[in-house]
Amino acid sequence: MRASGGAELLRVLQGNFPQLAPDAAQLQALQRLLPVRRLAAGAGLFAQGQRTQAFYAVLQGEIGARLSAADGRVSVLEHVRAPRLFGLAAFVTGQPSNYEAVALRASRVLVFGPEAYRYAMDELPGFARALMREFALRYEGTLRLLEAARHRSAAERFELALAQLARERGAGQAPDDAGWLSFRATQTELAALANVSRQTVNQLLRAAAAAGRLRLAYGRLALRATSDIRADPASGSR
Repeated sequence: MRASGGAELLRVLQGNFPQLAPDAAQLQALQRLLPVRRLAAGAGLFAQGQRTQAFYAVLQGEIGARLSAADGRVSVLEHVRAPRLFGLAAFVTGQPSNYEAVALRASRVLVFGPEAYRYAMDELPGFARALMREFALRYEGTLRLLEAARHRSAAERFELALAQLARERGAGQAPDDAGWLSFRATQTELAALANVSRQTVNQLLRAAAAAGRLRLAYGRLALRATSDIRADPASGSR
């Protein structure tokens, strides 16, 4: 199935590369090259160690980026939601993926295969620079998480993870009149990013809410918008 509407493609491009400004003809040409794949809950998109033939963007649903250890333990790297791109590193480098991608619920993903990638690189002004910038941001995010895991306290790692999710999920959104920026986040995601237990995350969230630095809602958080939060995202999943 091909991409059904230019609006979804535009949302993906603006959500990942806000500096791009493709015209209607370029969007239409790229759209023709992009299949949409539907996944039932629990279905795998690609396996850890697999060489992929595309990278992807979530249109609907949720994809789990998961790392499996030799002893069978599974670590969640990221819960990927619309309109985020994923699978970039394995596709661009031609190397096996270092994680598996599994649909956590019924999902639709946009498939950027070789032909669409070539068109974007050759015909969309600024795409190559935007893609390089995205790689740099994700690499920087990975380094921050490694540094935090080795040298920072649980509370400091929690704050870094919270700011990262706010940058990633809140990108392109305006704070409300009181200056609060709302974004999707779960305790499981924060625990995985900060390398702490869910119980610790729960305690830190409640402490931050009691101090007036955070607002809690079901599946969402809200932080006071700062220059750091408004910065571009630097996520570890590539």
